[in-house]
Parts: sequence; structure tokens; C-alpha cells
Amino acid sequence: MVLALGSMGIVLATLIAQLALPRIWRSIRAGLRRRPGAEPAGYDPGRELRAEQKARELLRSCVNEQEWEMYRDLGFLRVWGSLSGRPRLRGSRAPSASEQAAHADYAYLIYPHRPIVAYLPQTGAMLNEYCVAFPDRTRPYGSTRLPASDDVLAKWMALRADERRLIADANMHLPGRQVDPAMVRRDLRRLARWERERLGEAAVKGTA
Repeated sequence: MVLALGSMGIVLATLIAQLALPRIWRSIRAGLRRRPGAEPAGYDPGRELRAEQKARELLRSCVNEQEWEMYRDLGFLRVWGSLSGRPRLRGSRAPSASEQAAHADYAYLIYPHRPIVAYLPQTGAMLNEYCVAFPDRTRPYGSTRLPASDDVLAKWMALRADERRLIADANMHLPGRQVDPAMVRRDLRRLARWERERLGEAAVKGTA
């Protein structure tokens, strides 16, 4: 029963990604050169808060448990790069973070409403910033951009579905143009500490 439910969840997430991708690509192209402006008349903070709560629920239903906890605790997501020449990990079990890091030449940090940051996992050195935007064109009021968690989910889906296409369509900049390198270094230290703590908790549970 558990296996069947897990399989249904995977199929549902795949269908969601397939249905949403055309809209994501249109939003990327429409919003690449958009600059944030003043909020329009009728802006309602309460409405925006409710929209963000729904967006967080959707994000949680699409990413795996570790990714959700990472976003919940740290405020960003990491996605491993997949365009290197190294062979992909295979097997029935999900690879650990250390195994993924060993097989990935680079990774991305996904922040809400900020450029995607590419970096080297081995050294923490920033590589590039990839600017993409997802304007919210579905509502006649409120913010002109997606809720924060929807923005993160859109970037996550685009990277996972077609990394090469996203990078080709984005505006690429050198590190530090829009995202403070000091903040990235601090976040990478927070991420490393967070992963060590999770490994420690898992080890304690394993011996209990």
C-alpha cells in the first residue's frame, strides 16, 4: 500500500511538471528583462500571505522530504547540476548528499525572487548568476510576481525538467551582480552545518 501511494505521488508530480512547464517557459521569456516596480493599487498583504501559504503547500507536495526541510529551515533549495560528463548514479535507493556531491561538478542555489546561483560544491566558489523571472499574470490584483514559494518551485521544476534550456534562456551574469557573495558563502556554511546535524540525528535514530 505504501509503495503504491509512493508510485502515485511520483506520477502525480510528473504530470504536474508536464502541465506546468509550457507556462514556466513562457513566464521565463516574458519576465527575463522585467524590473520590479511599485505594487499596484489594490495590494492586500493578507491576500499575499494566504497565497504564499498555498504556494508552500504546493512546493512541499512536489519536492522530496529533504528538499522541503532545507527550504523550510534555510529559505533556499540546492539542485545538483546534471550537465557534467560524469556518469549518473544508478540504483533503486536515493543517493545520499555526499554521493551526489561526489558526482556533481557544480550545483545551484535557488532563492525566491533572486537569480539562480551556480557554484562549485567542492570549494564553494560562485560560478554565475542566472536571472529568470516568473510574473504572476493570472491575477487581476495583488503582486505582479509569484509568491516566494511558487517562484522557487518554478525554478526547481525548470532545472529538473530541462536544465540546459533554462540556462540557455536565462540572462547570465558574473557572480556578485545581484546576489551578495558574502550571503552565498554564509548560506553554504549554514547548509553544511544543517546537513551535518541531519546526519547526526539519523545516526542517533539508527542506534536507538
